[in-house]
Amino acid sequence: MASFTKEDALEYHFKGRPGKIEVIPTKPHSTQRDLSLAYSPGVADPCLEIEKNPEDVYKYTAKGNLVAVISNGTAVLGLGNIGAEAGKPVMEGKGLLFKINADIDVFDIEVDLTDIDKFVETVIAISPTFGGINLEDIKAPECFEIERRIIEKLDIPVMHDDQHGTAIISAAGLINSLEIIGKKIEDIKVVVNGAGASAISCSKLYIALGVKLGNIVMVDSKGVIRKDRTDLNESKRAFATERDLHTLANAVKDADVFLGLSVAGVFKKEMLKSMAPNPIVFAMANPNPEISYEDAMSTRDDLIFATGRSDYPNQVNNVLGFPFIFRGALDVGARKINEEMKKAAVYALSKLAKEDVPEQVNIAYKKRNIVFGREYIIPKPLDPRLITEVAPAVAKAAMDSGVARNPIKDWDAYKDDLRRRMGIDNQLIRVISNKAKSNPKRVLYGEAEHFKVLKTALTVRKNGIAEPILLGNYEVIKAAIKKYSLDIDDLEIIDIRCDAESKIRNEFAKIFFEKRQRKGMTYEEARKLMLNQNYFGPMMVETGRADAFLSGISGKYSDFIRPAVQVVGTDPDFDHIAGMYIMMTKRGPYFFSDTSVNRHPTSEILVETTLLTAAKVREFNIEPKIALVSYANFGSIRDGSPKVVREAVKILHEKYPDLIVDGEMQANFAINKEMRKNKFPFSKLADHDVNTIIFPNLNSGNIAYKLIQELEMAEIIGPILMGIKKPIHIVPLDSSVREMIHMTTVAVVDAQQLEETKK
Repeated sequence: MASFTKEDALEYHFKGRPGKIEVIPTKPHSTQRDLSLAYSPGVADPCLEIEKNPEDVYKYTAKGNLVAVISNGTAVLGLGNIGAEAGKPVMEGKGLLFKINADIDVFDIEVDLTDIDKFVETVIAISPTFGGINLEDIKAPECFEIERRIIEKLDIPVMHDDQHGTAIISAAGLINSLEIIGKKIEDIKVVVNGAGASAISCSKLYIALGVKLGNIVMVDSKGVIRKDRTDLNESKRAFATERDLHTLANAVKDADVFLGLSVAGVFKKEMLKSMAPNPIVFAMANPNPEISYEDAMSTRDDLIFATGRSDYPNQVNNVLGFPFIFRGALDVGARKINEEMKKAAVYALSKLAKEDVPEQVNIAYKKRNIVFGREYIIPKPLDPRLITEVAPAVAKAAMDSGVARNPIKDWDAYKDDLRRRMGIDNQLIRVISNKAKSNPKRVLYGEAEHFKVLKTALTVRKNGIAEPILLGNYEVIKAAIKKYSLDIDDLEIIDIRCDAESKIRNEFAKIFFEKRQRKGMTYEEARKLMLNQNYFGPMMVETGRADAFLSGISGKYSDFIRPAVQVVGTDPDFDHIAGMYIMMTKRGPYFFSDTSVNRHPTSEILVETTLLTAAKVREFNIEPKIALVSYANFGSIRDGSPKVVREAVKILHEKYPDLIVDGEMQANFAINKEMRKNKFPFSKLADHDVNTIIFPNLNSGNIAYKLIQELEMAEIIGPILMGIKKPIHIVPLDSSVREMIHMTTVAVVDAQQLEETKK
């Protein structure tokens, strides 16, 4: 669990602007006209439209994306009946989670009522404001009646998360746990310790998924819930048993599953020992579970164990569910959240846990490679794919079950919209990726002993981006694949130091010697160089045994680029090569050159860099709008690097008049269209938004992209090597898996382009 003091927590909530949420306008409001449209008299028109057609409230107001988090504070997460006002920080926190996880706006509503009738009447009376209602922290058994009656009266999604959230997340964990241990859901015996809202709802959902009612034993603070007890409410009575069981210790003997939604320390080691082989224990009392992780794991080694805590494996966290369930429900205008939608969320979470885990999730949880198994049965709360997997599943279930007002027709477009909402969309990356998948190519990876390279190879193969080939020490690669449970044991591995590869080494040495014999190369030197991956890899591409080569993760850029150029050569139309980075910003993509090759370019080299970059940008279906930047504007400094840039621009204007390019100009004028147009209306870029920046030298280009990268102002792809004859790319030292996947995608598209030019 996160370590902090009471003072830390209080300061977090009061420092600066008190609380955790605020309301932000979504329309312009800086002029009198804006205000007249926002309020009187302009607001009258949408009001009258809604009066004529009530459904237009979703068109003209925020209702469709607004959820009420409503509580009376009678059962606040582990704090009990502390009252409506004291529960407000929790409801604000719930609102924050809705927003950051699913871009759903929230008003938290604290209702100081414990009377069921009055509470229900109040919620129904304020419901026209909202597109959905999340009931929160209302004690059992009143919560069951409250939720049922509100759902009956309203035609918007309503859910009491304390009931259904834990049920949905734990059910996904249960399904996957049973798959791991090889048991059937209809055969298992389940003991539920606790009989509150979560326990009742978990049990009901488990039954809906296949657990037999007769195989569930529920235990409350007074013992096993039996039919001969006279103190049972209606909810508990539904789970009463006639079996001769009276205590938790009796109930768990030979049980397959223990579900704890009660108090800390109630489940003893002896009880765990008495359970059936391969037991499943979900001990979810917070902050301390019914049995500690340490005690449980030291008692059984065939155990699957989950808690509600983030510092142990398998955290059952409601944030995996409610944001995305409401997201899917709102997006189809669902009239309710029904059982089909809840089960769809269960199966979506279950399926996602079996998918390859993104690198950023591994990093966030300080793991090398999280894989489906006993310590990973449900997705992690920071998994960015939750919104694009759970929300569509819920939306589709709403449609299939007939409760959707606005069915989704294009699911790919819907998922794209979800990514845009969360700032995880990138249209350019998607375009490049789709193009690569249309015709995957053979990509050879150097330094394949490295875990990140192996993870990249696994991901691009599973996603259909490329057909990987691994270059490196055979035994080391095989050991790493086994150690990290990577499903790529069948990939081709080339170990150039093995005797089996001597024939191909000799063939490559002969070809390379013929290329370089008049440039100081001897045949013996060529043979030795073929034991170097930096030469052997490019030679695989040169001879057509691979379509592209990717390397560089563990060495200096210069150590890799020189062999590549010597082996395959430069594009016959150019005398130089250059490196370009794609900066994926919120304003769209920017293309930076040269950021990796030419230290002190002449005007002629800047011209070639500009032409190479323009051609590459067009390959991404984007028309380049190019600024050559400097520390001066249009002749204000007569010599030095501004002069070199100015001469390059002159050549470009004279020889390539159709190219939208200008300079020299300072970077702020390159980026700021309005400022550029006001100061320099004569510029060829005056009416254009610049998307391509050519730097005057390697120093400035490298500094610029690294600053943006470290300030987290953009996701970066590159460097994309331009001007080289065949697809070879050198990734930066210690690149992430995500960066290498992007570069693989670019390499595949390059190989496709080369193939097209040969036809």
